Amino acid sequence: MPKLLITRPLPQPVLDSVDPRFDVDVRQETLPLKDDEMADALRRYDAVLPTLGDPLSANVIAEATDLKCKILANFGVGYNHINVSAAHEAGMVVTNTPGAVTDATADIAMTLMLMTCRRAGEGERAVRAGTWEGWHPTQLLGMHVTGKTIGIIGMGRIGKAIAKRAGLGFDMDVVFFNRSKVADFGVPARQLGTLGEVCAAADVVVLAVPATPETHHIMNAELLGEMQPHAVLVNIARGDVVDEAALVSALQTGQIAGAGLDVYEREPIVPDALKDLENVTLFPHLGTAALEVRVDMGLMAVANLNAWINGETAPNTLG
Repeated sequence: MPKLLITRPLPQPVLDSVDPRFDVDVRQETLPLKDDEMADALRRYDAVLPTLGDPLSANVIAEATDLKCKILANFGVGYNHINVSAAHEAGMVVTNTPGAVTDATADIAMTLMLMTCRRAGEGERAVRAGTWEGWHPTQLLGMHVTGKTIGIIGMGRIGKAIAKRAGLGFDMDVVFFNRSKVADFGVPARQLGTLGEVCAAADVVVLAVPATPETHHIMNAELLGEMQPHAVLVNIARGDVVDEAALVSALQTGQIAGAGLDVYEREPIVPDALKDLENVTLFPHLGTAALEVRVDMGLMAVANLNAWINGETAPNTLG
């Protein structure tokens, strides 16, 4: 009977959907596996359902001598914690869960935009601290987002969902950058030629790119310098697409007005310099944190596993 490791607890409907021909172990710890634990799992299990942060670098895969694992069914659309090339070379199929996360992640982008532009985090902290002295005409004046320009970097599924919410819901002018040409997707939007053009044009810049070597620190000091002084940066992609030190500097000096972050460069470590800033909204990676979304993600990951055990091609196999 093929042995399956699920690396962290998942909702019960997901566990119930696993093909009964698997001998399933569900690890109860909520923190990611360590390198040696992951290498040991690859030696001991025929299939692994890894989650964000589980280390599957080329070095970890190479350390797993006498590797037994044949499939990595990732829980999540992002897979920057997996060296897919090394996994393929070791004979493993790698899958992910696209689509299931789209709307929930776009919703978090809008939440971060509204909270940061309207200074809602500052206000909420003041109420809790007992320092709010009551309403007055110039209290916590922020940016009204309706009719402003949103610049989206990365126009995949999530980028398009953000554009739909911003353009149709808030009457925002949508501009975006994408490496390939994007066909009309039902929302008025203009594709600009460079990242700098998007940053210069937008009142709110949203990062919606996958984490790849090409997108590492794509938002750097130079691009932050292209943004307008009243503009806000929102990141719902991965933490390392932003040069965090450059962002802290831009926020401290007033080079940009604020930032809304759901992800961090060395997650879960958040620099004290960011936590000390009032003009930043900080979320604990809430992008897909809704029960039905996590169930859908799990069911999609399990569908990939169930296809594999039945000798079929997993529907979300990564090339």
